[in-house]
Amino acid sequence: MKNTFLTLGLATLLGCASSQRQPSATAAAPAAVPEAATAVNPADLPFRNPSLPIDQRVDDLVSRLTLPEKVSQMLNASPAIDRLGIPAYNWWNEALHGVARTSMKTTVFPQAIGMAATFNTDAMLRMATITSDEARAVHHEYARRGERGIYQGLTFWTPNINIFRDPRWGRGQETYGEDPYLTGQLGAALVKGFQGDDPKYLKITACAKHFAVHSGPEPSRHEFNAQIGDYDLWDTYLPAFRDLIVDAKVASVMCAYNAYASQPCCGSDKLMNEILYDKWKFKGYVTSDCDGINDFWQHHKTDPDAATAAANAVMHGTDLECATGKLFTYNSLLESVQRGLITEQQIDVSVKRLYKIRFQLGMFDPVEQVKYAQIPMSVVESAPHQAHALRMAQESVVLLKNEKNTLPLRKNLKKIVVLGPNADNETAQLGNYNGFPTNNVTPLEGIRAKVGPGTQVTYIQGVDYASNIVYETLDLNKNLAYEGKPGFKAEYFKGTELEGQPVATVQEAGLDRYLANVKQEIVPGLLAENVSARYRTTFTPAKSEQMAFQITGDDGYRLFVNDKLVLDNWKGRGVSTQQHTMQVEAGQQLDLRLEYFQTDRRTILKFTGARVVPMNAQNIRAQVKDADAVVFVGGISPRLEGEEMKVNVEGFSGGDRTSIALPKVQTELLKVLHGTGKPVVFVMMTGSAIGCPWEAQNLPAIVNSWYGGQATGTALADVLFGDYNPAGRLPVTFYRSESQLPPFENYDMAGRTYRYFSGTPLYPFGHGLSYTTFGYRNLKVASTAQTGTPVTVSVEVQNTGKRAGDEVVQLYVRHTGAKGRVALHALQGFQRVPLQAGEKKIVQFTLTPRQLSRLDANGRRAEQPGTIQLFAGGGQPVSQAVSKGKVLQAAVTLTGTSVALD
Repeated sequence: MKNTFLTLGLATLLGCASSQRQPSATAAAPAAVPEAATAVNPADLPFRNPSLPIDQRVDDLVSRLTLPEKVSQMLNASPAIDRLGIPAYNWWNEALHGVARTSMKTTVFPQAIGMAATFNTDAMLRMATITSDEARAVHHEYARRGERGIYQGLTFWTPNINIFRDPRWGRGQETYGEDPYLTGQLGAALVKGFQGDDPKYLKITACAKHFAVHSGPEPSRHEFNAQIGDYDLWDTYLPAFRDLIVDAKVASVMCAYNAYASQPCCGSDKLMNEILYDKWKFKGYVTSDCDGINDFWQHHKTDPDAATAAANAVMHGTDLECATGKLFTYNSLLESVQRGLITEQQIDVSVKRLYKIRFQLGMFDPVEQVKYAQIPMSVVESAPHQAHALRMAQESVVLLKNEKNTLPLRKNLKKIVVLGPNADNETAQLGNYNGFPTNNVTPLEGIRAKVGPGTQVTYIQGVDYASNIVYETLDLNKNLAYEGKPGFKAEYFKGTELEGQPVATVQEAGLDRYLANVKQEIVPGLLAENVSARYRTTFTPAKSEQMAFQITGDDGYRLFVNDKLVLDNWKGRGVSTQQHTMQVEAGQQLDLRLEYFQTDRRTILKFTGARVVPMNAQNIRAQVKDADAVVFVGGISPRLEGEEMKVNVEGFSGGDRTSIALPKVQTELLKVLHGTGKPVVFVMMTGSAIGCPWEAQNLPAIVNSWYGGQATGTALADVLFGDYNPAGRLPVTFYRSESQLPPFENYDMAGRTYRYFSGTPLYPFGHGLSYTTFGYRNLKVASTAQTGTPVTVSVEVQNTGKRAGDEVVQLYVRHTGAKGRVALHALQGFQRVPLQAGEKKIVQFTLTPRQLSRLDANGRRAEQPGTIQLFAGGGQPVSQAVSKGKVLQAAVTLTGTSVALD
């Protein structure tokens, strides 16, 4: 009895050996199992013995699987194998900036691009450690409940280390910016914090995505073919992946949707076979992006059918297929074997990689042997975790402009007017791929909490993101009733087409539902998968006005008013928000019918209303005329930039932006505010660079707070009122307009990012101001050094101002006189240094031969003899910064022979 308890410990105590399966439609049909096999006690099998080497245990387990069972384990929703006591497992989980998409409340940090603006690897490591603590606790809580659905496992598909080559890309907010070195350093810190330091067990797994030449356009990503030369491949698109795969030992890689050099990335000879496996010796597992294998034969048309596509992907090392619908291409692997397109032994390679990860996560070992399984739920949203979310939000804030010391504001001002679409929008500040915190402070709330009782804070939204019409939220529920009962009459159906008799008919007080996975019930007795619902009610307006009915849903929905279809998103997949605007008359009853369906993954349905209010410049001037300061919190939102989004707004298309300009309605309102003569502070929320030349020219203070997570408002108020001295730096170039850029679809790096852009940006990469000043002296480096050896660089930095603050010391390398293509200069070191007023510190960097090397046109890397310029200071080595001593320069001459590098 004792032996059984020990060998089954984790599985039994945490519910990991339950016979519950994922939906049968996602799994291959099991083959007949010999009668003798069913008599084996799984607890006695070698793969259950924690004292054996993991590889031996994996070999034993996989040897016992039938071919259909092996194939079933190569799907993200892997079903249980009851006869061996193997639990169901869903590989899909997200943690871009905190544990995401779970039904439990978790700590939410700034969006990835905001964390990159901290230029702080230690803070990133701490964030990742906190996130992995919460991930472990949440997973084991779900397991105790017997739940093993999507967003409940230990394999996380983070970080996104694609290079943010063009600000129009909607998903650039998920990255660490445009620089390969910064991206690699921050990504490696995250991997370390996620995967832990135990010699045997992984804490959770990180995933380097999307491998490898991937950064939009979103609408065509399933068929887009990225074409670049070897120089750009190795200079820009691969370095961060190498940092994570070769050096940080990331446990997984996600290959991209698009094609590279006319082959799907998940089936690329060069990316997968030649580089990932042969050159870099990757030992983890590879997952496709979701539905990416279907693209082989449905969109890229590189394979004639599913069986050929499946064999192609597996033979290129794509071990796991993620799919969002019912069509898993890998279910065709049985046919692939029958047709001789692939052998069972080749399939075994992938299955073994997948099971090795599960063993390394401790899924088949006693609880007491896996230290990470001991992490309690009490860590989730604990005070230290929330404090670090605030710290990272503070450190991410970038002060772009501060003319005549407009900031910080005094806390005893008599009146402050706060405006803008992001001033009190708690959804926008959470970014995307996000969790949901208990405490979520908006800028308006942060400002009100910061000032004293003698300060009046007046809030006027003024405009929406790209419209001069504002939608003021209405509480519709008090005006909704059906047959005399408040709320909605709700009918729930099996299947997605409202067919047959309803499974349940209930009265819903309102519609605001979020279920994280299909194992939850949408109503008692009906799981939230492949369901549909019809909601009926009547709405009686309290007053005559223009109003909007707003619906957010995942997946499809439609709205009828008096039996007329007025809003149709019935073919929708994924989360979207739409609205229907109409004139309503007081007391005139409207019959409403909302129909909804959900396939798999999340259940999201929210029905709200809003009053339509056009911008009134005259009223705004009247409110502002006696103000001491005006704070406009604008920018854009994750609803306007993101992943395959459908937004019918000028300047935005399918998740990407067609224009990088601040929406003109915001500029128009800012001109009204500026015309009052009051000091205007412009706060941007954004996940990407915004072109705002008028604002940069005319407004006295501009602050970028990104999507700052749960502590956005507190951090911003700390900066605005001087309780925190800002030191964030831009991880991307802020261009004046998209006219300064090559076409979006062009993946060549010429003219892109600070390394190859020769124009004058609005704000450069690495830029950020402070409430104090810093000076540099004594940049030291040996005048000569031997190739193949490290080079040490040091510089003294001093806080020359009157208040404490952080300085981000940046080190750039320039290959002067180099023949062929080479970056103007490239970041190769950074340190965020806290300094008291008057304090000095010596900052030291060590440059490796790789950091001093360069590439030839064919992407071959070598450290060459010759002179290299080095620049150290608070920003890039532009001529003005160098001439004013804000950036110091030195040179080192490398002697010896050329040293080739992998």
